[in-house]
Amino acid sequence: MRIHLASDHAGFELKQALQAHLAEAGHEVVDHGAFDYDPADDYPSFCFDAGQAVANDPGSVGIVIGGSGNGEQIAANKVRGVRAALTWSIRTARLARQHNDANVAGLGAREHTLAEAVGIVEAFIAEPFSGDQRHLRRIEQITEYESLPQ
Repeated sequence: MRIHLASDHAGFELKQALQAHLAEAGHEVVDHGAFDYDPADDYPSFCFDAGQAVANDPGSVGIVIGGSGNGEQIAANKVRGVRAALTWSIRTARLARQHNDANVAGLGAREHTLAEAVGIVEAFIAEPFSGDQRHLRRIEQITEYESLPQ
């Protein structure tokens, strides 16, 4: 699976660790920044880039990482075609995929140990969308709204 990663300074160390873990597991990992630790960097551009890559690459997923993951998933959600979910547990990661067909996970580096973060990411990438009609209907409503002129 192709996995697009992005982080700011707060998520930089976790992104590096996840990149190595995912590559070792056989995934194709694409890093969208930050490429160096800079305590003054801003996450939106990295998350926009990762989100756009996911939107342009059906079947891929993204992981955006910050201190809490909140701002990162908000930024990724500004990209048309992205359904980013804040994944703060294995359960929320699975539900995001099962019910929302989420294609980007927001993750808080300050909220989890490395082992917890790996478990959340592995659950997110392994879980398929259920395809249930009620979920398809809701996703379509979101997609329709997203396409309206602002």
